[in-house]
This record gives sequence, structure tokens and C-alpha cells, in this order.
Amino acid sequence: MKRLATLLLGGLLAVGPAAAQPVTLINVFEVPQGRLEETIRFWEAARDVLMRQPGYVSTRLHQSITSEARFQLINIAVWESQAAFAAANARMSQEVRVPPPEGLRFSAALFRVVRE
Repeated sequence: MKRLATLLLGGLLAVGPAAAQPVTLINVFEVPQGRLEETIRFWEAARDVLMRQPGYVSTRLHQSITSEARFQLINIAVWESQAAFAAANARMSQEVRVPPPEGLRFSAALFRVVRE
């Protein structure tokens, strides 16, 4: 699971005033054929840990409506700050007991709102 934390966190930390602002995590999943339900179980296990952490606001997992989409699942989560997400993510890597499905590829990044 330490690899998971590294993958999710890689380069996502910042310092200064922006670090205390709400952030949105967008994580796209390339799901291997036949591994959709296993991937959802993995996501649920991670979600169950993360939603109990300080700074958690919300999360939603979106599924593509077509099987041809490159990203079958997209997770969108809101956190009070980058620091809150980083702390929660470190804890998740220690507490999640469901391994990611073999061949699962995902890419995560934190975003902030710049226009409304």
C-alpha cells in the first residue's frame, strides 16, 4: 500500500496560503478487462478509510456509460486542504486492506478552482 500512497501523492504537496484552501482530487482509473467490480471494491475500501479523516469533505466515483472509454472510473473528491489530503492519504496506505486489482492504472492530481 505504500506504493499506492506514493502514486496518489507524488508531487501533490504545496506550502503557503494555497495549501490551506479547499482542493479537488481527480483520479482517473484505467480498469483492466473484467476487473471493474474488484476495482470498485478497492475504491470503497479506500473511501471508507479516507472519509473518517480530518479535512474530508466528499467523494464520488463516476463510471463511464460506454465500455470504450479509456477511463472506466473517475473519482472526484473534495478536501479542506492539500495538507489534510496528504495526512489522510498516508493513513490510507497503512489501513486499506484490499489490494488494488492487478493491472489497474490510475492517475491522480489535486486541483483548485480558478474560475466560477
